[in-house]
Amino acid sequence: MRKKLDLLDVMIIEDLGKYGPRNITKIAKRLKISRGTVLSRLKHMSSLFYLRMHASIYHTNLGLKKAVVFAEATPGNEELLFNCMKVNNFYYYLSRSYGMFEGCFGVYLIPKDQSTKFEQFIQEIKKLGVAQNVGFFWSTCFHTVNRTTNWFNGVSEEWTFPWDRWIDEIPTEAKNLPYTLVDPEDFPIEADETDLFILKELEKNATINLADIAKQLRTTLPNIHQHYKMHVLEKGLLETFQISILPFDRTISDMFVFTLKFDNFEKMARFARSLLDKPFVGWVGKILGENAIVFQVYLPRPEFRNFVESLSKLARAGHLQSYDYIIQDLSPGKWSRVTIPYEFFKDGSWIYDHNKHVQDLRDLVRRSYVV
Repeated sequence: MRKKLDLLDVMIIEDLGKYGPRNITKIAKRLKISRGTVLSRLKHMSSLFYLRMHASIYHTNLGLKKAVVFAEATPGNEELLFNCMKVNNFYYYLSRSYGMFEGCFGVYLIPKDQSTKFEQFIQEIKKLGVAQNVGFFWSTCFHTVNRTTNWFNGVSEEWTFPWDRWIDEIPTEAKNLPYTLVDPEDFPIEADETDLFILKELEKNATINLADIAKQLRTTLPNIHQHYKMHVLEKGLLETFQISILPFDRTISDMFVFTLKFDNFEKMARFARSLLDKPFVGWVGKILGENAIVFQVYLPRPEFRNFVESLSKLARAGHLQSYDYIIQDLSPGKWSRVTIPYEFFKDGSWIYDHNKHVQDLRDLVRRSYVV
């Protein structure tokens, strides 16, 4: 069985990002192969390269602000910290982390009017002695970066890493940001409960049949079609489809989260733009109110040092101000991803129970310290 991607695999992945995983027949025709061939290769990539296809939601139009959290555990409380951060019902993604500190990385989706309460929740973890340092910031939605044939050599069927070429590209990039990375003026709730149900099912599996969603919701297929077309698509609730894949050998590769700061908006925008077609990037977010970005990186270890050296060169040339990173732990049980908190949306608004989050947090810590 092939243990690396070939050119056709990468072309399929690229088209999935362009046309969406709900258009397999269109992709097959464009690539002049059978639908069965596409499906067979998707199955192969799912088993060997952890291929997953999810809806990438524009949470801003659901009235949700994205919080990015970096927490350093007090020694001995690493696993407890991970469980404490899961107590909040509005967590979206969590993973254990190591490198610059041993702790956790988290992404939360917080109702826009509950920002202060969430900050109190995060600080409570530190007050309880589970974390010795907690940092977080508010971010735009994450811009999904799907893999393309860029940096893939179709002849040798190997990924290439022309770092110097990338450095030269950055000053020539456009100096504006895609809408996903622009600080929003507001966080409107443009969805109803049916829309959210559709979105959370597409997050789990982007290829799910709308008829199956209708059955689950015990409604009619025309009703689901109408909500999908008139709300999910036309109201901008769906950014794109995320084609997640680990394209490099997992035994010698690692995943990181980087934060970079810049002197001005233009430098930040050019750098962010340069990331949007690179195979080592999973997503990019902008820190609200700052000339700074956060993004996920997945690289073979031999190339990681080359990437960091490239950042060093860019800093010396004045293209960026500073950078920090953590290493994500992708071991089983060391990370968790969930869908939007659909069950906490009723009658057009989010139900965020701060007091319950804090009490559950305190109870968990107290039980953990009982000998």
